[in-house]
Amino acid sequence: MSQFHDNHCPVSPKVFNAISTVDVDTILSCSDSDLRPVLSCLVRMSLIAPMDQSPACLQGRTVVLQVLSRIELVNSIVALLSIDFHSLEQDVKKEQQIKMKIGGNSSESILISKLTSGPALEFERSDPTRKLRLVLSELMCIMSKDEMMEKCQRPSELFDHKVYLNEVCDVLAIALAELPALLQPKDVCEALLSVKYGPDIICHIVANQADCYLDVVYHLLENGVVVEDDLSEEDIVRQDAILLLARMCPAQALNIRARCVDHCTMPGLAVLLSLENAKTNESDLVEYLTGLLLGGTNQNKTWISQYLRASQKRNSVPLDLLRHELTKYAAQIITQCPEGTIPGNLVLETTNLLKLYSALRGVAGLKFVEDEVNLLVEMITRHPPPTPAGVKLVSLGLCMLIAFNSLVTTPALEKQALDWIRTLVHEEKYFQSASACGGSFGEMLLLIAINFHAGQLNAIGDLVSATMGFKVTIRTNNLTRMKQMFTNDIFPESVVAGHAVRVPVTRNLSGDMTGFLPVHCMHQLLKSRVFSKHKVSIKSWIYDQICSAASPLHPVLPALIEAYVHSILIPPSHHRNVGLDQLNEPLSEQEIRQVFTKVIVDRVPDTEDFSSASIHNQTPGLTYRRRLSSSARSASKKHRDSNMFSPQKYQDHRIKHDRTPEDELCTQICLLYYILLYEDLRLNNIKTLAASNKKVLKYSTELLSELPVKFLLGEAESRQDRLEGMFSSLLRLCVTQFPHLCMVQDWIGNEDKLSSSLKKCSLRPRLTAATLKRCLDDADKCPAKAVFILQQMQSLSGSACWDLVEPFISCIHKIARGQVARQVQEMYRVVWMRLNSVYPRKLWLITVNNLNPKENMATCDLNQEELALDPLAVLRCDPAVFRSGSILSIILYMLKACLAASRTRLNQHLLEQPAITEVGQNSEMEKEELKNALILTQESAAIQILLECCLPQESDQILSKIGNETVGEGSKVSSLQEVQSLICSYLHDAFIAEPNLAKLVHFQGYPVELLEVTMKGVPSMHICLDFAPELLSQPSLEKQIFAIDLISQLSLEYPVPRSLSTARLAVNSISTLLSVIDAEAREELILSSLQPLQRICTAFPPMIDDVVSLLLQAGQMCLNVSTLTGYTAPANSSFQSQHVPVPRSPANSTDLELGMDRLQLSQDPVCSRIVETFTNIIKSTVLANNVFS
Repeated sequence: MSQFHDNHCPVSPKVFNAISTVDVDTILSCSDSDLRPVLSCLVRMSLIAPMDQSPACLQGRTVVLQVLSRIELVNSIVALLSIDFHSLEQDVKKEQQIKMKIGGNSSESILISKLTSGPALEFERSDPTRKLRLVLSELMCIMSKDEMMEKCQRPSELFDHKVYLNEVCDVLAIALAELPALLQPKDVCEALLSVKYGPDIICHIVANQADCYLDVVYHLLENGVVVEDDLSEEDIVRQDAILLLARMCPAQALNIRARCVDHCTMPGLAVLLSLENAKTNESDLVEYLTGLLLGGTNQNKTWISQYLRASQKRNSVPLDLLRHELTKYAAQIITQCPEGTIPGNLVLETTNLLKLYSALRGVAGLKFVEDEVNLLVEMITRHPPPTPAGVKLVSLGLCMLIAFNSLVTTPALEKQALDWIRTLVHEEKYFQSASACGGSFGEMLLLIAINFHAGQLNAIGDLVSATMGFKVTIRTNNLTRMKQMFTNDIFPESVVAGHAVRVPVTRNLSGDMTGFLPVHCMHQLLKSRVFSKHKVSIKSWIYDQICSAASPLHPVLPALIEAYVHSILIPPSHHRNVGLDQLNEPLSEQEIRQVFTKVIVDRVPDTEDFSSASIHNQTPGLTYRRRLSSSARSASKKHRDSNMFSPQKYQDHRIKHDRTPEDELCTQICLLYYILLYEDLRLNNIKTLAASNKKVLKYSTELLSELPVKFLLGEAESRQDRLEGMFSSLLRLCVTQFPHLCMVQDWIGNEDKLSSSLKKCSLRPRLTAATLKRCLDDADKCPAKAVFILQQMQSLSGSACWDLVEPFISCIHKIARGQVARQVQEMYRVVWMRLNSVYPRKLWLITVNNLNPKENMATCDLNQEELALDPLAVLRCDPAVFRSGSILSIILYMLKACLAASRTRLNQHLLEQPAITEVGQNSEMEKEELKNALILTQESAAIQILLECCLPQESDQILSKIGNETVGEGSKVSSLQEVQSLICSYLHDAFIAEPNLAKLVHFQGYPVELLEVTMKGVPSMHICLDFAPELLSQPSLEKQIFAIDLISQLSLEYPVPRSLSTARLAVNSISTLLSVIDAEAREELILSSLQPLQRICTAFPPMIDDVVSLLLQAGQMCLNVSTLTGYTAPANSSFQSQHVPVPRSPANSTDLELGMDRLQLSQDPVCSRIVETFTNIIKSTVLANNVFS
């Protein structure tokens, strides 16, 4: 084991290199003592005739003979080469066979007969042949023990005497060279590990056979231990042997070390080889161990860390040497440093050494001793120059003080660390960065202080782990003293708030930036309410940072906006009784308008070339000045930049300072998220805010109406991978506050995708407003021009298309005319939907104002607020619109959106005026009921208007005289059917969304002629079965008649058991009414019920008996009334001519037949209608060929 402590090597590296490369000049210059281990190789080289007969080879052989001529021991080696190796080989084979026999006598030997004395004395007296046999016999015995796994070191009289060591090595070298088939060097070397001087003998053998060097080394390594928990004697000898071989050939030392790492074996040897390499070459000890602990594979980390942990529990020489070397290195660095500082040329070395010590402690669990603690604290508390490398060194040192509490166990060390941190806080140069680095020590120090104040110790652990490059487990109780130092001595809350507000914002903040940025600090401070507590305004900083956001979005920015909004509206949980005086200020409307002055409505390209791909468009309604440039805003800041923080260090030098369109889009999406979140939180907490009597800013409806919500929402959807989950939050808030901009139709049939702009054609002339208006005005005369011009509009970009919105919408009256081709109308609708994706609310307002009839010159156009309060204004338009399917679909879309906007507006109005007292809470319930009633009234009124549009007009009537030859007749009927289909689809959506609306509409009633239309066109009409009995019980005869007609239509459309019971109820209700109402009302009821009763019988034939009885009852009542009044009516020839005799039985007449005969003989028109109805019932049921057709 002496090889660990000195530079002992049995073979000189110079000699081994000369033998390996056959450098005869170097061999000639070596001393006799250096050449002694390789004499066997030199003698064989000189005696064996070479195959190369070149002059250079012959000259080299002469030089070798010249060297050998001066050494006397050469003669004995020559004698060893003169024996009969053939017979010796035969004996060796027999000897191997004897040793391989299980249970054989180990004393039996073929190579030697009888020994008169011990092996050592016999070796000294013997001739060369017997010497060779003695050595081989002893070697065979050792190898047989090795094969039988007897690995312990065994005594050998021949191999254990140092005086015979050189001569024995010569004999072994000759034997291995002359008997290569029987003796393999790696097997022989493996066996020699069990003798006392095994490592030295192995070096002699390998030196004489240099070509087997790597084979022997790798073989010894492969049989080594993986984890050195408790090294055996054989493992120590193996490690010693490989170390001597590495000293013999220093060029292969690093390869051997790499082999150890690849096979994860003999970690102690890898450490010793690194220490050996440090003596001869430039040391890579620190980098090598750091790479193993931090940068290697998990298998390598486990391998080296387990070794270091186990070595601490025992007296491990490699670990002691390693710690000694690292301590000496650290002391050397401190010696080279001036008082209290670290020169720039030593910063990197110091950082690497500290990182290694951190890995040894954090990954390998190495416990620092007193000398190491003192040296580490001394290195940490020295001040490096203000460079990025210096900032990194300081950050690493601070994290080590936090992570490893053993560095500040004594009061002296604690005071030294505290003074160092205080110095860093007050010296500005350590918070500046001379180059473009993502973060700095200043932000990390501030963030640590913030987390200590907030009690976020896990966050501190994550921060330390991220800085040190590996997971550090920090116990909470170990941070108690450090927390006290930060919160009380270094960074009180007031100091934290004062420093943080003056931190410059990060220009072009994006998700590509790494490190600890000001946004991390601000987020933690806002969450812990430090700014509110100390009444520090943070509004300007937040606004500037949002305006400096870039794509891809930084993941902390949405959380920062959320924390800021909460700090504006919601008091801290532990200050609920304080009021709102501690809340932050919201962004002003003027600041928001500055951001939205320019909105990019064209698709932003996904590539890096933004030079000509995007067009900015002026936001409608915004007349404020253009957005301030970043430099102008920073010059007019309320707070000047602190000496502690430099504005230039946050600039991202990898990208251009001029902001791209995608960056501006990112800023606008962030600001939209702020506005929506603010309004949502304000409305949800309106009662708390009202109870505090604190006035809170409410953004005006004008501002909210001018925001390009739908466009930004669409852009957020298409860029979800670059917006850190912002789309889901925006969609949730938009559905709550702007449901009219998030309708299902927009997501399913999104025809307005701007990708259609790929159809651009450079040969088309530039489209002007005058050209567009002229072509659309003449659409009925020349549809080809209109089609061409509309195709050109579809190919325009979003901004260019919006520039033509005024002339485009002004022609909607003429496009709705019946003479315009259907293709033109449909293309007009497509372009309108495309414009709807840019500024939908502005488009709705323009469309409604153009469609509303101008009764006089004083009629004023509506604004957004008026349209939200009166959504029925959408339906006040030219009647021709209701006969154009394409234009009507636009009207229905706007109607649905405006009704949704009106609902939202009423809900918000109700939330903004909460009741505080108990009396007010009762009135609040009344307000809620009135609101719901108003909403249902608006929607039902819209449905009633639409139902009236389904009635045929005079222009839709088919002239019986002209018949089917009427020009345009088929198209008019088709237009009416299309209108009815669109309106029925709208009714279906409305009834599904609000079933009570269907009940209200049917209780209000509508023309019975439309019941057949709605029943076949509205799939959800089956819900009328729920309230049909209630409608039937209404006191109004008109509603009862409508209910009977509705039930009959439901019976035909849905012939189910429930419909049967409802129909039976209707028949019974008619029978009851006939006996309680006057004659005039009875006649109206009878005539109105005849057709429904016929439909009921058609749907349910079992109801015929009840219906016929009812008809007889009604007819008898009519006859009685006519008899009493002496009424005589002229014969009704039309009824009589169409009379079909009632089938009669051959036997006597029944009551039914007698009753029908009386009604037939009567001249009362009501009775005639009853008979006709009875006849139709019989034809459609009893006499029908297929009842269920």
